[in-house]
Amino acid sequence: MEYMEPRVLELNGADVQVIVDARSEQVPRIVHWGRPLGLDAAGREAFADASQSQIASNSIDTPVPFSVVPDASRGWVGAPGIEGHRQGRDFALQLSTRSVELQAPSDPRIQTRLVTTLADQALEIDAELIIDLLTSGLVRTRLTVRNAGASPYTVDAVRLGFPVPTRAGEVLDFAGRHMREAQAQRHALTVGTHAREGRHGRTGHDASLLYAVGTDGFGFRHGEVWAAQTAWSGNHRTFVERQTNGRTILGGEEILLPGEVELATGAEYTTPWIYGSYGEGIDGVGRRFHQHLRARDRHRATPRPVVLNTWEAVYFDHQPDAVFELATKAAGVGVERFVLDDGWFLGRRSKQSGLGDWTVDRSIWPDGLLPLAEHVRGLGMEFGLWFEPEMINPESDAARANPEWILSPGHRQPPTSRYQQVLDLQNPAAYAHVKDAIVGLVRELDLAFIKWDHNRDLTDAGHDGGRAAVHGQTLAFYRLLDELHAEFPDLEIESCSSGGARADLEVLERADRIWASDCIDAHERQRIDLWTSVTVPPELLGSHIGSSIAHATKRRHALSYRAMTALMSNLGIEWDLREASPEELEALRGWVALYKQLRPLLHTGDVVRGDHPDPALSIRGVVAQDRADALFSVAAVATGVGAPPGAVTLPGLDPAALYDVSAAAPADGVLQYNGHPLPAWWSTGVRTTGEALGHAGIQLPALAPDHALLIRATRAGEED
Repeated sequence: MEYMEPRVLELNGADVQVIVDARSEQVPRIVHWGRPLGLDAAGREAFADASQSQIASNSIDTPVPFSVVPDASRGWVGAPGIEGHRQGRDFALQLSTRSVELQAPSDPRIQTRLVTTLADQALEIDAELIIDLLTSGLVRTRLTVRNAGASPYTVDAVRLGFPVPTRAGEVLDFAGRHMREAQAQRHALTVGTHAREGRHGRTGHDASLLYAVGTDGFGFRHGEVWAAQTAWSGNHRTFVERQTNGRTILGGEEILLPGEVELATGAEYTTPWIYGSYGEGIDGVGRRFHQHLRARDRHRATPRPVVLNTWEAVYFDHQPDAVFELATKAAGVGVERFVLDDGWFLGRRSKQSGLGDWTVDRSIWPDGLLPLAEHVRGLGMEFGLWFEPEMINPESDAARANPEWILSPGHRQPPTSRYQQVLDLQNPAAYAHVKDAIVGLVRELDLAFIKWDHNRDLTDAGHDGGRAAVHGQTLAFYRLLDELHAEFPDLEIESCSSGGARADLEVLERADRIWASDCIDAHERQRIDLWTSVTVPPELLGSHIGSSIAHATKRRHALSYRAMTALMSNLGIEWDLREASPEELEALRGWVALYKQLRPLLHTGDVVRGDHPDPALSIRGVVAQDRADALFSVAAVATGVGAPPGAVTLPGLDPAALYDVSAAAPADGVLQYNGHPLPAWWSTGVRTTGEALGHAGIQLPALAPDHALLIRATRAGEED
């Protein structure tokens, strides 16, 4: 064996430290992930020695290693790191270290990279393990497995994870469904395996975009929190596993269907990145994800435009005169990007037909879409278009002519969902059909934006005579986006998957916006946007002002509540403005202007959330990087325990600074009782310290349910 500098290594960045013991031939083990410990080289070695647990009763006779790749062959009795075989043999893989190297990659987002080459020479398997500590303080890992043998090697599973201290006692993850994504749930971290699996062939509405464990009672602003995400847009699993000796691993994997990864001689399989974030409170964890995504090469520095999407205005009823009028109304209230949604292509009068036939329907648009695109641009707006490239209706010319383009197990068709099937992007002809159609329309219409939808799970997804296809389909989807970005660097793409069913970190490497939910009801969006924004920064999270009666739920909300909810993200409109009154249009124009004024703050600052004992109050804000300015939204998402609700703290401000605090917008949901006045500061403003605002708080007016307040805090002496 050849070793490179065997020692206890440290990876440091952004107030996070990862200590790795690489002194033996075994897979390196992380002995610490959390706040910096202040140890020198000798201290790290002593700490690593002290972290090794004793041999347990009725255990094997040597200490069981606790590595990033859990090793069943050395006594790990939890889920093994690698499961694979050669036709049922060579299953007992035991990787040993061949070299360890610290690198400083050219990618500015990577602070330090630890690369370990591994091998099981007896079973002829090589591997490379990467552990990155990113400049944001995120840690991530992935493993590449290579078949060095003469016969095929089948990979069934590769699991990677990070150690979590025993003091972590609670789990926070997310459930959800279509139109109700990102629903937080908590439970105790007990002995056993606690896992969330996504087998939708996409990230999934019920995906746990953040799987967090922390000290008992952790909240947005307090408690130690360790969190992970499996950055993969196909089948995946994220888990935490606690053994009876207290050892706990937090990790993830791609769920591989039978036979999806069979490695020929020299072939490789690389896992998705498994990301980990450590911080104080959920906000501390989320801030690292935001910093990481904001440092992407493709992150847009231009102001995030106000979007009008036509879906809830016209649905499939495309009448050119009406759409032209809607565009004129949109420009009149300050919209900057006009997006024509579903219904523009051949035979698409309902969701039952047309997908796959990406040709403008001349029976509806006799002159094509170019006149509309030119009209939109003439009004000073960008033009965007809806596609669902990965899907196909059986009732389409493309499907009738090419039935082999449909993903299926081979001997039967999968059940339809939304009257559609999945197009096999691993089929070169199907891939070219979709790509050529998109490229042609981007060029013809000078598209600035694509809303990229994906409206069904990959059920019974097979190709090439029935081989499982989710893994390959996911990689083909990434390749398609990458090729479009290479050809059209300025083209922006929104990831929509029946709303928020594809919002993972890997798709966010390629998307400029996430559509968080098909539900625009402000009541539901308060919670959906609150939790989705833990991993997705506000400028990437699309949130729209809908009509007064929400189409999804039939709830009625005031325009102020709908606007305040959407304003905290990337504001858009999904409302038939032809039906809006002059008074509504004027008020909407004011909210759009306020968003444009605030977006430099909202889309660059640190997102903060308030811990409040009354669950009826939802508190979120954005604080400028220099903490000179902040905006806070306080929403009553239910009937409160108290009326008025008492003091609310405004987190994240500079404790030593003086702030001028005032109402940032009118609030029509404020309640007054028996003629008594509101808190004095609400009409006059108040000057106080960041310490007072963050620790003691200020008294709020009473709020009716489904109403909100906007509060501005500006450092005294700062100009707006």
